Amino acid sequence: MAVTGIILVLFLIAHMLGNLKIFTGETSFDHYAHWLREIGTPLLPSTWYLWIQRTVLTVAVLAHIVSATVLATRARAARPVPYAHRRKIHVNYAARTMRWGGVIILLFVIYHILDLTTGHLNPQGDAANPYGNVVQDFAADRWYVTLFYTLAIVTLGFHLRHGAFSAFRSLGQQTPKGERRARAAALVFAVALCAGYLVVPFAVLTGLVA
Repeated sequence: MAVTGIILVLFLIAHMLGNLKIFTGETSFDHYAHWLREIGTPLLPSTWYLWIQRTVLTVAVLAHIVSATVLATRARAARPVPYAHRRKIHVNYAARTMRWGGVIILLFVIYHILDLTTGHLNPQGDAANPYGNVVQDFAADRWYVTLFYTLAIVTLGFHLRHGAFSAFRSLGQQTPKGERRARAAALVFAVALCAGYLVVPFAVLTGLVA
């Protein structure tokens, strides 16, 4: 689960940085989007890199889901008889919603692909004009799309916060001081990533990017 999580996080960081290129202008952003289709050429045929990346990400997502299911099953099997008296343990919101958060994120990814990858749900859906697709998608009259995007990204932030904290603890941050550092680092990482993703739709919504 940790390995697949790392793969997905690295993609999220790279994807966020690519999204931020929209602030460099339409020509630059469209050039970047088209460049993605040509990575690896002439060694690889056009768009092959994207399909390799999509395959790896799909396998990683499926493996992440399977790992989560296996861990949950093992946890229940380890204690088949419920506690007569269970001590109350403080668990934050991110931890409590980890599984449902994963479901919400998965549904959003499916929508996002149909919107800005295949263009089926995009009001413009022009593969030759990625910049225009983003601007049309988050236009002011489509505020509900921005709202849905925001809810999904915030959910992703909670998921990443808990996942990153768990990863830090697995790497040995078990002391009280180490745990505080792990929580702080996980929070900063989650907030930074969420901000990087949300700045684009809100820039379009407010007219900063048009």
